[in-house]
Amino acid sequence: MLALMGRPPPALIARDVRRRFDRAAAGFDAADFIHRVTFDALLQRLSPVRIQPHIILDLGCATGSGSKPLGRRFRGCRVISLDTSFAMLRVAARRKSMFTKRPALQCDASRIPLKGGSVDLVFANMLLPWIDDLPACLSDIARVLRKDGVFAFATLGPDSLSEVRAAWRSIDADWHVNAYPDMHDIGDALVRAGLRDPVLDVDHLTVTYRNTDALYRDLTRTGGRNCLRGRRQALTGKNRFHAMDQLLAANMTEDVLSLRLELVYGHAWGGGPRLPEGEYRVDPALIPRRLRD
Repeated sequence: MLALMGRPPPALIARDVRRRFDRAAAGFDAADFIHRVTFDALLQRLSPVRIQPHIILDLGCATGSGSKPLGRRFRGCRVISLDTSFAMLRVAARRKSMFTKRPALQCDASRIPLKGGSVDLVFANMLLPWIDDLPACLSDIARVLRKDGVFAFATLGPDSLSEVRAAWRSIDADWHVNAYPDMHDIGDALVRAGLRDPVLDVDHLTVTYRNTDALYRDLTRTGGRNCLRGRRQALTGKNRFHAMDQLLAANMTEDVLSLRLELVYGHAWGGGPRLPEGEYRVDPALIPRRLRD
């Protein structure tokens, strides 16, 4: 994880994350273009993976824009939509037709209320940036995923929003932008959680805005505002925010503000039920026979 002034990144406040997304639900679909890009790219990366899931968990489904395409991509499957925001799920419910049977769950992604080994594909598009305890979340994903099932995800890498982070660092030493784990750290966390054979890759996306106000508006519409525990409890002063805004605007080229996003894509296979600590299981067929003379 990135560190600021030698300090580790602060935790996310789950309550604030949920409230941000509740407030953003009504306008989310008008500003979720990055989610659409990563959704399509993640599905494309799954094309060579041989899997025919019966139960799919759309983890962090937001307004459910991906649940229906997942159902079309994997015919005959049952998609379960899960999100921490009730307002997002309410918007998702309006997308469903009268005859669509797509159950929805409101809960924390680190405490999935499904039995172990019950899911064939866990699909998490841009969920991980909002997870505070990544090991706990991945462990629960490994628990609900059946052996040889697939966990597929898209998330942000540490170089994302570096322009905004640099502008704030010139103003103060507080945290204003979340920190995101490196691709290799995610891969290690997948293995420690009990998932097998992770495959990860990185892509980059440049997003352009005509002014900084358009950027702030999109961040608000997608719930992407500061939910870090280390942020200032008082309102950010107008002078400090204006100074940051001026520094960010100074990066504009030909009246265009460009922001670079590091996108991390990956998938891993379910390893089946984990054994208790200190317990090991060996296939008797692999034990060599000792022949007597």
